Amino acid sequence: MTDIEKQGSAAKEAARRLATCGTNIKNKALTAIAAAMRNNKSAILAANALDMDKARAGGMSAALLDRLQLTETRIDGIADGVLEVAALPDPIGKVENMTTRPNGLVIGRRKVPLGVIAIIYESRPNVTVDASVLCLKAGNAVILRGGKEAYNSNQAFTELMRAALAEVGLPQGSVSLVQDTTRDSVGDLMNMTDYIDVLIPRGGAGLIGYVAANSKVPVIKTGVGNCHVYVEASADLEMGANIIYNAKCSRPSVCNAAETLLVDRAIAEEFLPMAKALLDNKSTELRGCHETLAILQDAMLATQEDYYTEFSDYILAVKVVDGLDEAIAHINKHGSGHSEAIVTNNYAASQRFLDEIDAAAVYVNASTRFTDGGEFGLGAEIGISTQKMHARGPMGLEQLTSSKFVVYGSGQIR
Repeated sequence: MTDIEKQGSAAKEAARRLATCGTNIKNKALTAIAAAMRNNKSAILAANALDMDKARAGGMSAALLDRLQLTETRIDGIADGVLEVAALPDPIGKVENMTTRPNGLVIGRRKVPLGVIAIIYESRPNVTVDASVLCLKAGNAVILRGGKEAYNSNQAFTELMRAALAEVGLPQGSVSLVQDTTRDSVGDLMNMTDYIDVLIPRGGAGLIGYVAANSKVPVIKTGVGNCHVYVEASADLEMGANIIYNAKCSRPSVCNAAETLLVDRAIAEEFLPMAKALLDNKSTELRGCHETLAILQDAMLATQEDYYTEFSDYILAVKVVDGLDEAIAHINKHGSGHSEAIVTNNYAASQRFLDEIDAAAVYVNASTRFTDGGEFGLGAEIGISTQKMHARGPMGLEQLTSSKFVVYGSGQIR
């Protein structure tokens, strides 16, 4: 048995314990994990410093360095997120839709864990903790396969969580980190049908597409975020400028950041310079259509590929559109089904946008940056699903469960 198969076997055994261990012990484990984060900041930061030094030497962009970096404040935020998950209602064991059949059978659906969840992700070490505690609270074991960029940070977090689990009497196999960060380990996880129940890839389009196309284990796709903000003709222009600045620049490397700005032709000449004045604060590169370039002479000409691209950087595609119909058509053609926003004072336009845009989260007069488990009241999240399965949008506890029918009888036979 290979090392990764041993991890799978340990996770399978741990999942059986977690499925029946009860809410109190799970919350006790999460509380211990949060305390471990706060009490071991220096060790976490030392490990993260190794990753940051290597990333800088390798020429990683500023936006991706920001994704990788941990600070005391960010560690406190991670610990706060763990406690928020502990405070959430436990979905496991909840029975729904109990009905009595004409033959006297009483039938309902009981929430149960998925089992063993494997997560493949890239350079955000907070995912190591966020994903693990959600899986644990929902009664699942988790196998983590992070990227090489964050290896030391991920290792530090995982060791602390495993120690906290042991402290409260839960199996350490409940959380494990794959040591091999080459593509070989991705292939191994995709084929471990004897041990893994669900595989969740988080990262760029290439990773997610590869896993979805090749995995023998069921996959929930997450994360690709080609998000749009459309500023409609009736919009409050100052509001629109503030929204696009926040959606693009507050943290451009995350999946809910805006990648394309669509502007109604009727307001483009007035609005685009207002938006650019804010975007210039972060030296944002604008790639626009010919009409955009006629208004903003220092913008670059966009290619068709730019409108499909998740830049994850201070780069924004811009297009002037002829009203709501063209904006909706553009978004549904080029978007990734993640998060889309309209800025408008026209109620009918807002409702059409909500009805016709095909995405996991659709906004009226707000930034796409709110697509997040914490902001949606779900606690931490394991990712943003862009599929149309049972899990769509931020994936919290409910989305990490399945159900089974429970049937009560009094001797019925068929």
